Amino acid sequence: IDGAGEHFYGETQGELLIMPLTFVQAGRRVRVLTVDSGDGLQGKLASLGLIPGTLLDVVQNSGGPLILRIGEGKIMLGRGMAGKIVVA
Repeated sequence: IDGAGEHFYGETQGELLIMPLTFVQAGRRVRVLTVDSGDGLQGKLASLGLIPGTLLDVVQNSGGPLILRIGEGKIMLGRGMAGKIVVA
């Protein structure tokens, strides 16, 4: 992913599928690549443990808020915020 904000959502780069977190099905484990947002939201997500490199499991993604497992904890994240998190 380059720094200019040009991402390849839902496409492959080599063998890596890069997409917004909202595209990930429940039961999948993904790694956070970047957060496409301003410093305020990046700080809020960082306080929840959502920083580049973090592995997370999508527990629920059924049209409403997402439920994510990060390590031993779970968080609920609205779709607007989740859509700004780019994962692979």
